[in-house]
Amino acid sequence: MNIHELDNFLTLTELLHFGKTSRACNLSPSALTRSIQRMEEEVGQPLFIRDNRTVALTPAGTRFQAYARQVRQEWQNLQENLQEAPVVSGPLSIYASITAVYSLLPKLLESYRAAWPEVQIELRTGAAEQAVEQVLTGEIDLAVAALPDHHAPQLQFLPLAEIPLVFISPRQGINSEPPVKCGRLDLSRTPLVLPHRGLSRRRLDEWLKKQNITPVITSEVSGNEALIAMVRLGCGIGIVPELVLERSPFFDDVQMIERAPVLTPYEVGLCATRRSLRRPAARAFWRQTERKLPV
Repeated sequence: MNIHELDNFLTLTELLHFGKTSRACNLSPSALTRSIQRMEEEVGQPLFIRDNRTVALTPAGTRFQAYARQVRQEWQNLQENLQEAPVVSGPLSIYASITAVYSLLPKLLESYRAAWPEVQIELRTGAAEQAVEQVLTGEIDLAVAALPDHHAPQLQFLPLAEIPLVFISPRQGINSEPPVKCGRLDLSRTPLVLPHRGLSRRRLDEWLKKQNITPVITSEVSGNEALIAMVRLGCGIGIVPELVLERSPFFDDVQMIERAPVLTPYEVGLCATRRSLRRPAARAFWRQTERKLPV
């Protein structure tokens, strides 16, 4: 039994017709019949129930079908990996925020570098809200970014982590105690430091609109790191991904606010387009990341 015979068998399980299968597999009907008979002899069970009009799988045939599909998939994976190994080289551009570079990327980059040392990795950092745009325009191959609520159909996304959004205030000094109402944070009277744009801004704006609240915005910034710095200075409270706060050098100077609104968390992952994944270097990084994700 070889991989070609398994392919013939799987085609027959889909078409359930010897004539159509022999044409699809470019075999004579007698050669297909002999191939199936050899397979049944090796398995020790009939795989098909057949008469002059119909073909159907036996219970043993159904179980063998699942086995054959698994073997064929593993064979295809092996072929792809063997084909990739000698040709994965050249540049690979990856965009991520500073937080992602410190937290989510190190292990992925280390193992990728070990597997494909001929690839020249170009790592770019910047504001998280620019990541998806740069992927879609083709400026970079891959990015670590939060999945947008609405995204272009060509965007491919591989989830890595779910990151809560948290409200923060200065740990001490001016505005260190944000106003509360009925035991909860009162965003109608709270000075806010907000990002100019991005997913956290949109989600907070939507929440404020539903609550019919007009916010008191004291400052708008670009980037989560700048937002934390402004909160530390006492300019107001802000909202950031929890992972960014944990990695911030100002972590000890600000505090998370209890009883604050709960917003939908970020789903952070690897972003690419179908076009960029045609490049061997990008495709290899994507597949390596898939293999490292928990099942």
